[in-house]
Amino acid sequence: MSIILFIVFGLIVGLLARALLPGRQSMGLGMTALLGIAGSFVGGFIGALITDSRVTDLNTAGVIGSVLGAIVLLVLVGARGRHAHV
Repeated sequence: MSIILFIVFGLIVGLLARALLPGRQSMGLGMTALLGIAGSFVGGFIGALITDSRVTDLNTAGVIGSVLGAIVLLVLVGARGRHAHV
């Protein structure tokens, strides 16, 4: 059951990141969930470096860090996509 919750959490984080970042991101729900999961790892890792919490701990700062991590990934992928088309 925890795998399903992890995927749902990733989807919610990915949707929030896509809603907060201006512009068009063309990706389906599966890629949005993967974006949120990867953003959770990035945010959790950065949070673990700054605080004494573990990467897998769920807390308010972790949720915010997850969304910020997903936004960073969206910006990086968007920048890479723009350079590939030029």
